[in-house]
Amino acid sequence: MKYFTIAELCRSNTGEKLGIENVPNSFQKANMENLINHLLDPIRQMWGKPIIVNSGFRCIKLNKAVGGAKNSEHMSGCAADITTGNKADNKKLFDMIRNSSLEWRQLIDESGFSWIHISYNQSDNKKQVLHL
Repeated sequence: MKYFTIAELCRSNTGEKLGIENVPNSFQKANMENLINHLLDPIRQMWGKPIIVNSGFRCIKLNKAVGGAKNSEHMSGCAADITTGNKADNKKLFDMIRNSSLEWRQLIDESGFSWIHISYNQSDNKKQVLHL
């Protein structure tokens, strides 16, 4: 883990505001380490500039508070929403990831490249690309 940390993936403005303890168990931490080592750090290395994690791990209570899907991969520590800070660069980052040799489960353009959702699962990286 060179560029990202478990703590960074657990930080949540909504959680802090609502007093929700967003603490992962050992299984969720292991998933976050895989996400960082197999996707987030390599993406940051290829991009060559900082990338911000808007949302990483979410406990069940936090996932409900932010309106996350009932089966969200964020709850298992397998997903992160990332941004470069602007839509134009998010699109470039999205295209870079899609055209790379990296393995991912889902790569989703959220809200016209407002942010990018990316997930990793050691046993099921189907490279699904979606635009929502």
